[in-house]
Amino acid sequence: MRRELLRGEQVIVITRQQPRMLFGPVLAFILVPAAAAFACAWIVKGGPGKVLPLITSEWTPWLEGACLAIVAIVLLSYSLPAFIRWRCIRYILTSGRIVARFGMLRRSDWQVPLAAVRSVGIKQSLLQRILRSGNISLDTGHPGDAVLADVPEVGKFRSFILEAMAELPASVRFGDGAGDFDGPGGYPNEALPWDVREGGRDER
Repeated sequence: MRRELLRGEQVIVITRQQPRMLFGPVLAFILVPAAAAFACAWIVKGGPGKVLPLITSEWTPWLEGACLAIVAIVLLSYSLPAFIRWRCIRYILTSGRIVARFGMLRRSDWQVPLAAVRSVGIKQSLLQRILRSGNISLDTGHPGDAVLADVPEVGKFRSFILEAMAELPASVRFGDGAGDFDGPGGYPNEALPWDVREGGRDER
């Protein structure tokens, strides 16, 4: 049994965090194998023996193996986990909720009904302003704001939120933070106020 969208709800936009967090991992993914290839070629040409005469040609396979092991460690413990973490964070805006999802094997999420949002704020560092990203805080009237960190095109995403809030039908009511629609129908005559800008029928 699988039903992720509520009755009368439609996905507006799905996005991920600004990919600037991948700059270091991508750089390591490119430079570390290149440096290892250069080191292996230097080892095969007998470079270590010229620096330290005690190192003979018998050391060559071991030194090459050490270079490959360093590459594997960097890629598997740094680049790949960073990419997976970025890939598994999604921000989903629907016609009734804002959902943040985290993780792949161990998934967690939180969601805020649009009807409970009082204000939508943006905070940007200098780098975020250059990259047009930022943190969106949602004031729900409860202690501690819900924060969407490092949202790309942050101004556009906030405008989508505000437009969705303005389009909420009067017949749509939310429970106490549960994010469920009360009452049948949701939208009058089954009319949906939004076209899908990104994503699809569900929010997977």
